[in-house]
Amino acid sequence: MAFTLKDLAELSALPFDTIIDARSPSEFAEDHIPGAINLPSLTDAERAEVGTIYVQEEPFKARKIGAAYVARNVANYLQGPLAHHEGGWQPLVYCWRGGQRSNAFASILSQIGWRAEVVAGGYKSYRSLVVSLLHDTAIPNEVILIEGGTGSAKTQLLHHIADQGGQVIDLEGAAEHRGSLFGQVGARQPSQKMFESRIAETVVGLSPDRPVFVEAESSKVGDCLVPPSLWKAMLRARYVEIAAPPQARARHVVDTYPDIIADPDRLSGILGKLAKFRGHAQVEAWQEMADAQNWTGLAQDLIERHYDPAYKRIRAGEDPLDTFALADLSEMTLAQTAAEIVARFG
Repeated sequence: MAFTLKDLAELSALPFDTIIDARSPSEFAEDHIPGAINLPSLTDAERAEVGTIYVQEEPFKARKIGAAYVARNVANYLQGPLAHHEGGWQPLVYCWRGGQRSNAFASILSQIGWRAEVVAGGYKSYRSLVVSLLHDTAIPNEVILIEGGTGSAKTQLLHHIADQGGQVIDLEGAAEHRGSLFGQVGARQPSQKMFESRIAETVVGLSPDRPVFVEAESSKVGDCLVPPSLWKAMLRARYVEIAAPPQARARHVVDTYPDIIADPDRLSGILGKLAKFRGHAQVEAWQEMADAQNWTGLAQDLIERHYDPAYKRIRAGEDPLDTFALADLSEMTLAQTAAEIVARFG
């Protein structure tokens, strides 16, 4: 049987025990339905081989070889990750378009006695719902931005707002990026599709009659583009501003970017990119601070000479809902500030 996914909100209460993504590992890594596990009907290499045979030789031969691969792979899963399931287990299987890979997989599971179904239209049907939500439909919530200069602990404040019961969209968390030249977290960011899936999963869980807090970002978080519907809402959003002493902000930056400090070559390369904005002499001065491991001094100078001037230009002429002047950026102070923001605006 084919299960039609009509709304992303259905994903939180599907009548299935396990969602199985039967696509290849590379397809799964690019994006997948939230909560799905990857049990490929065909590996990347097998999929490439079958596709080549289909185009260059004949479809029948490709289907025969593909069926053999699928049968062998599913057999391995039955003796491995699926071996513990009892007779009442209900899996939902999908592939790219809801075609041969998922149907072949589900057919074997059904023959065993499990009530297996496939997603009608496969991953493409899920992706179309994400696009409809984030590209074609206005965000129903009022968006309130959390603004403040670099090092103002906006991300941590956003997490405290969530802890206090406020609704938040964590763009930096979804993008695995801290929103600046220094911001890459880990080896690579998620794909644009995965980024949007993460945001969509959050958006469908929001109560539309309450505002949602979002950290102020540009239209890109690293290489990930903020989806159009959310970006439009951010452009017209009101904001609260966070202010903190430069020394506290500098210490927070040092604490937040230990991976940059531990990689001198990476730091040097990033500083070099700032020469077109601040000149080679300034970059050389910053590099000298880095060579001397004067991390707090470097962070404070970057804040005062590079980031704050840019921030002031962006926010010139706009008045915040309120400005919260924090004496420090301790967790206690951030928690108290978050509680006040939620009480007043959330």
